[in-house]
Amino acid sequence: MSNVQVLEMAVTQLSANELMHNQNGLKSLWLISGIKSEADILAGRLDAVGKRADDEFLAGCASPL
Repeated sequence: MSNVQVLEMAVTQLSANELMHNQNGLKSLWLISGIKSEADILAGRLDAVGKRADDEFLAGCASPL
């Protein structure tokens, strides 16, 4: 099981009260994740994935009406 899966499972098991109490920590995790993603984008590490998504999207849009 990946770290993300473990985290997702743990978050889904929190009560509403626990979620409210821990929301700043969760926001921090999202912020850190966003910074890492932005760094990956700027470094070009996601270029191939983006191109493949664009190609698949355009291929689906190219069908005749």
